[in-house]
Amino acid sequence: MAAIRPDEVSSIIKEQLAGVKTDAQLEEVGTVLQVGDGIARIYGLTQVKSGELIEFDNGVQGIVLNLEEDNVGAVLLGSSTEIKEGDTVKRTNRIASLKVGEGMLGRVVNTLGQPIDGKGPITGETYEMPLERKAPGVIYREPVTEPLQSGIKAIDAMIPVGRGQRELIIGDRQTGKTAVAIDTIINQKEFYDAGNPVFCIYVACGQKASTVKQVVNSLEAKGAMAYT
Repeated sequence: MAAIRPDEVSSIIKEQLAGVKTDAQLEEVGTVLQVGDGIARIYGLTQVKSGELIEFDNGVQGIVLNLEEDNVGAVLLGSSTEIKEGDTVKRTNRIASLKVGEGMLGRVVNTLGQPIDGKGPITGETYEMPLERKAPGVIYREPVTEPLQSGIKAIDAMIPVGRGQRELIIGDRQTGKTAVAIDTIINQKEFYDAGNPVFCIYVACGQKASTVKQVVNSLEAKGAMAYT
């Protein structure tokens, strides 16, 4: 039997104690009352804020939206299959936000601004902004002084759109609403090449991953992801 060396034992103990955290941390936690259709009802988070990120046991995050007397409602930012009644939820003390800036150009991100296109982390200068933010008033916006060319002659001739204004594309399913938006984004390439880019943001609400991939492939094929 090998002899026990006291100095070796003491060094091992010191290494193990070096990683021990003695600081006490208090976390406000709640309990899932009900979950379904991407919505969770939670009891116990009495100090949570509207728009705050919360985290479930399995790592899925959610955004608190409804603040009621005895429970709060949160939208899940992931699959709800592994979340069940009685699971623990904890606060993160962070308002839901994402990073914005020219470093986001050419990337595909999720609701929290995390890249999902397999191109690695987002680089470049970015600024963190809350998801729910009051839009600037009319006085603080630049006036609409030039048109935005959609590239579709019928629209540009009959319904001119100002650069900087809001325009609703309304219609039934499978009538070409997305096609109009994608064509408009692609048509901005000539302004990008001329040094006067129109930065475009495409938001896919409730779309399948395959549909989003098709949109990205279309924009990449036309060289439009450089300003999108």
